Amino acid sequence: MHESPPPQDEYDSPWKEVIEELLDDLLAMLLPDLHALIDWSRAPEFLDQELARILVDAATTNRRVDKLIKVWLKDGCEHWILLHVEAQGDRVTGFEERMFQCHYRIYDLFRRKVVGIALLADMDEGWRPQEYRSGLLGSQVIYQFNAVKLLDFMNREEELRSSDNPFAVVLLAHLYAKQTRGDAERRYQVKKEIIRGLYQKGFTHQKIRQLLRFVDWVLRLSKVANHQLSCELAELEGGNKMPSYVTSFEQIGIEKGIEKGIEKGIEKGEQSVLLRLLRRRFATLPSWVEPRVLNASLDLLEQWTDRFVDAHSLQEIFGDEPQAAH
Repeated sequence: MHESPPPQDEYDSPWKEVIEELLDDLLAMLLPDLHALIDWSRAPEFLDQELARILVDAATTNRRVDKLIKVWLKDGCEHWILLHVEAQGDRVTGFEERMFQCHYRIYDLFRRKVVGIALLADMDEGWRPQEYRSGLLGSQVIYQFNAVKLLDFMNREEELRSSDNPFAVVLLAHLYAKQTRGDAERRYQVKKEIIRGLYQKGFTHQKIRQLLRFVDWVLRLSKVANHQLSCELAELEGGNKMPSYVTSFEQIGIEKGIEKGIEKGIEKGEQSVLLRLLRRRFATLPSWVEPRVLNASLDLLEQWTDRFVDAHSLQEIFGDEPQAAH
């Protein structure tokens, strides 16, 4: 059935999206005691810039997905959580030390208490890091962090299938992705079963699309198999009165992602070129210029670049717009 092998499995990007989109569900399933303390009426804040400052000088070998998240507890206190996801599927040397390194860097820079969480997505039963120890001549440092071994859910398949928590779908897809490496036929079947199960849960349209993205990303199939699966889902839609957006599955698959990636790359290139040209001609730019360029559409960027050739002022390039008048 599958005339060519599927693309190489890739886990970083889907895990990044899952953490941001399903943090509430993730913690409810994996760390319920912690989840119960958080005030979910206040949206968590993802502190990517702060984390970048922390990791700028840190060793990045085998570092996969790190997230620094600010949450509020029900007692009204503000706390930050370091959520470190290890999703490469192999035992990693020095993992405990890196968890400790992130912890003390956050505290050193921001004087914030941190809850360390490691999601261990590998398949090594014997690898269960939970603490970092270092000592010499009576001086000792012990750092303990929360560690969740996703492999422990391997024998809880029925529980995951019957769960109403969206993160159960993520766990199923991840575990099956590990199990079906090299077995395209079984991967095809489990992927179809997972997707069919989505429409029996009563999830919202948006939630289903989020989960479809993860399932499609980690359970990679060949183009031929992906097309066949899309056709089968369309038939199921007609026979079982599944929601009409099932047939949009193929549109949010790999090819759609590639198209968006190419378009985004071109856009970023246009932004970079235009800003460089503007700085060379006008030296110091007003504060409004860079945000305007970075938020512009590709068509508008091309128009401004064309105007640049003969323009003698920023107004000639950007036109009589409010920002240009400042």
